Order: sequence, then C-alpha cells, then structure tokens
Amino acid sequence: MRQRRLMNQINVVPYIDVMLVLLVIFMVTAPMMPTGTVDLPSVAKASQTRQQPLEVVIRSEREIALHDHAVAGGGSEVSMSRDKLVAQLLAAQAANPDQPVVISANKNVRYDAVMQIMDLLQRNNISKVGLLVQQQATKSE
Repeated sequence: MRQRRLMNQINVVPYIDVMLVLLVIFMVTAPMMPTGTVDLPSVAKASQTRQQPLEVVIRSEREIALHDHAVAGGGSEVSMSRDKLVAQLLAAQAANPDQPVVISANKNVRYDAVMQIMDLLQRNNISKVGLLVQQQATKSE
C-alpha cells in the first residue's frame, strides 16, 4: 500500500476566482453610486483680503525683532527681549485676533532657537503661528 504524499503548495485558484467576482461586482455598481458635490467658494468669500502677518525675526540666538507688515510703508523692525515680544504679540492679537504670526530666522541660527521661540509663543496662547520659508532659486540649464 502506497502512502499519500502531503501537498505542500497553496492552491490560489479559488482566491483568484473570488477576486474576479468582486471586481465585476464593483465595476457594475460603481456607475450607480451617487456623485459627490464640491462646494466652491462664492464671490463674497473670495473678495476678502488676507491679513498681513506679524513677523518674528530671529537674527541670532539672543537677537529677536518684530516686523509688522500691516503698518503702512512696510513697518519697522524693533529689537526686543522675549517678554516684550510676547507682550506686543498678545496686544496685537487682542486688537486683531485674525492676524497671523510667522517666524523667520537667519540660516545661521540654530533650529533649537527657532523651536524655543515657537514654544514660547504657544505657551502664551498666541494663535496662528507659522514658519516663514524662503524658496531656493533653481538653476535653469
């Protein structure tokens, strides 16, 4: 009497059949699905002007300046301490809560210094804080 040999391979044909049946079902039912609608902005929403940001400029580890782009003529930069910076930003956002704050830094400033300023602003509940980035010019050949 011969012993039966165990089969050590997986038969994948039934799995392929199931997948093909599911594919046919999805292909048949997909055109019956209702289409979604996209809410486009109206003219009234698009005509609103964006707020000019307050720019926190970090020149070195210890030198911080505030540049107000909302002031006519481009505004001026004023060097200050961290406490004075927070006080001015809180006062500016109390007067205009929608005005964003961006942080820009010299490329020689350590990343840790930028993160410390961002953490300081977040701990003092200053909203709409972002980082200002400068795009590098690409070489055209």
